[in-house]
Amino acid sequence: MSEVLGYAGQVVAPQPDRSEVVPHTSEGSTPDRPRGRFWWVKWVAGVLLVALLVAEGVYLWPRLHESWIALSEIHWGWLAACILAQAVSLSGYGRVQKQLLRAGGVAVSQRKSVSVVYASTAMAVTLPAGQVFSTAFTYRETRRWGASPVVASWQLAISGVIAGIGLALIGVGGALLVGGSVSPFTLTFSIAGLIALIFAVRYVSAHPNSIEAAVRWALVRVNAMRNKPADTGMSTVREMLQQLESVQLGKRDGAITLGWSAVHRVADIACLAAACYAIGADPALSGLLIAFAAGKAVATIPLAPGGLVFVDATLIATLTTAAGISASQAVAAAFVYRGVSFILVAMVGWIVFLFLFRRHQHEDLEFDVELERSEQRALHEPPAVEIEGLESPKGERQRRENN
Repeated sequence: MSEVLGYAGQVVAPQPDRSEVVPHTSEGSTPDRPRGRFWWVKWVAGVLLVALLVAEGVYLWPRLHESWIALSEIHWGWLAACILAQAVSLSGYGRVQKQLLRAGGVAVSQRKSVSVVYASTAMAVTLPAGQVFSTAFTYRETRRWGASPVVASWQLAISGVIAGIGLALIGVGGALLVGGSVSPFTLTFSIAGLIALIFAVRYVSAHPNSIEAAVRWALVRVNAMRNKPADTGMSTVREMLQQLESVQLGKRDGAITLGWSAVHRVADIACLAAACYAIGADPALSGLLIAFAAGKAVATIPLAPGGLVFVDATLIATLTTAAGISASQAVAAAFVYRGVSFILVAMVGWIVFLFLFRRHQHEDLEFDVELERSEQRALHEPPAVEIEGLESPKGERQRRENN
């Protein structure tokens, strides 16, 4: 072999590094790793956990048995009312979304808006980090309807702020009804914050030049600290203000938005009340409001999909202590309410997603790229010249809102 290769020496085959070879047993399997010093801790923890669960089951069995009896004797009429109230609640939120998009110049039907609400809610309550997927899905669908990036983001932000302030007012109302001491500052701050939000949105959309001046003042100083030209970033600011200028939240739109937001919350509270009545409980209104506000507040903490376990425990505790119903009734009522507002809504939402939105999900990247290109072309086109005697659509809309 060495002569064939033209080499007179002896060819030595490379030897494997014995230090890297893993020893094998006679059966060919690798030997077990040596045990750590505290290998027994996980077994002790497992035994203690099983013992705790068994003890909790023995302790809670009488209450769980009573809850099962209450569920077996459920009032079907109140259960139907519970389902109907939840449907009205989600429809009201769809109206809020539709009205805010209308203020941004985007026309969308109620059917499409509610479909997105159901699908996004299903994502929010079933997926890990569901709120992120839900928000991204809603943003993408509103962009498909023709909303600009600023309008789509504005709609999500405003609807979330309105929902948060409404939830705070519900909690304050429950505390007032139960006779608790509520700071007048808290109540005044919640109401004034909601009113100030509406007027701030109207001012920004009606006076974009003043916002541009303020942003320019801050941007010049930031660019000076970064050693960049003074006008760096102003083109992006003008683009965003141009999109925000299309938002015209008039008095009528604002009032309608607040009205449908109230429908959304009140119907959801009615759903919880109907769940209590369905199992034969008679909760106090004050405790019902407190339980609802506490449950929704806990649901916003990303501890588990849909606030599983945490929301249920909060509802059971607050219904028992504040609403004046027994522990067994609270467990049964929480089971019915969560079965409707969590499980049933998630099932319907995923069915809606599969039938209406699944088909175009693979086209999202192409759609986003083409949409960005079309918006860039529109931004570089010269503005339309208004003919004397004719009123532009924007001026006509402003005139209608002022009237």
